[in-house]
This record gives sequence, C-alpha cells and structure tokens, in this order.
Amino acid sequence: MSDIAVRVNNVSKKFRMYHERNQTLKSTIMRGRRSVHEDFWALKDVTFDVPQGSTFGLIGSNGSGKSTLLKCLASIYFPNEGTIAHKGKLAAMLEVGSGFHAELSGRDNIFLNGSILGMSKKDITSKFDEIVDFSGVEQFIDQPVKNYSSGMFVRLGFAIAINVNPDILVVDEVLAVGDQEFQDKCYQKFQDLREAGRTVILVSHSMGTVEKMCDKAAWISHGTLRAVGDAAPTIQAYKDSLSSNS
Repeated sequence: MSDIAVRVNNVSKKFRMYHERNQTLKSTIMRGRRSVHEDFWALKDVTFDVPQGSTFGLIGSNGSGKSTLLKCLASIYFPNEGTIAHKGKLAAMLEVGSGFHAELSGRDNIFLNGSILGMSKKDITSKFDEIVDFSGVEQFIDQPVKNYSSGMFVRLGFAIAINVNPDILVVDEVLAVGDQEFQDKCYQKFQDLREAGRTVILVSHSMGTVEKMCDKAAWISHGTLRAVGDAAPTIQAYKDSLSSNS
C-alpha cells in the first residue's frame, strides 16, 4: 500500500430488519417468540483503492450505501465480509454536529470533540484560535451549541476535524449546509491537504462539487460498485444512468 491511502477489499455490510407490526398473539406463540426478520445488504462486494494524496468522491443516489461505506471507513460499522485498511491517522465528519454536546458551549465542544478525534489538550489549545477563525462562529463561541444553526454546527465541526491534521479526512455532505464563502474556504483547505500529501474522501450529491474538488470517484448503486476511476467519466456514467431511468 505504498501509494494507497485506503484499500476497500470485497466489503459487504448487512443489517437485520425486524418485522413486528401486525403480528398476532397466536403467531408469536407458534413461532416461539422468535422475531421475524430479513437481512438487508447495504453493501455488496465493494472493492476499490483510494490513492494517497487524492481527493476521492463517493457518488450515488439516496440509499445507495455511500454513508454506510463511510461509517465502515471510520470504524463505526464493521463489514460482515471483506476488509478495509488505511495508512495513517483518519478523521471523520459524518453528520452535522456529530460528537457535540448540545448543552455545552462551542468552546467546550472544541475541546470535547478534539479529544474524541485524538487531539491532546495542548494541541487543541494551540489550534483553538485557528479553529474558531475557520468556523466563523467567534461571536457565539461561548453560547450553547443547541442554539447554533445547522450551518454553524457544520462549520465548527469541520474546522475541528481538519485541524486534527489527519492523513485521511472523511467527510459526508459537509458542503451542503455551508454558504459560498465557507465552501470556498473548504475547497482551499482541500487543496492545502492535497499539496501536503493528505487524502480526502468526500460524499456529496452535488456533482458540480465532486467534479470541482475530486480527481477520483466511485459510483455506488444499491450497495454495488458500478464504476470507479477518474472523477469526470465516473460522474458522467452516473448522470447517464439517471437520464436513462427518467
């Protein structure tokens, strides 16, 4: 894996779906109180490599398995089959305000979230002003984050995640909430990470964002990898599939 930051090898992930509604007492007794369920495969035999130093996009329709894959990359989920390997420190921002405590201030959440991401108190203190400046929430930094807008949440969360100085940054739809100024700052930061040899894995429904920011991409549909390679042709293949199904 000398030039590979992340290797996804034959990864499959299933969830067990239980069906309890409209079950009669008689049917429950007859099956010995066993739950009725079925397995849903959110990912099926997905394989690709993410080159070190690249900005890599994951694209596909809602429910395609993108977010499940990101959570597997971040070790929130573990594959039922296959393996995921990565080289270096990985930081993930998968949901708006993930890891935040709603009753704590922005200041306190910087220290809380930074420690969750593996930063020492000394590191957080040294980067505190940079985090606040990037987030643009300095006016509200001592207010409880439960009073923050979704945009403020995502700006602060992203500012913390990038200042962990990860070798690999995994981001799920972070740009969908930010305004144009924030998007431009993120784009510049991604450029800085790339120039420093860091790797970014980005999920977005905005094909313009993926095409602008990513040099490689993977298209996932119904849990299956449909295409992987240079961003532009992969995005075009996905767009063509949408057009043919409309």
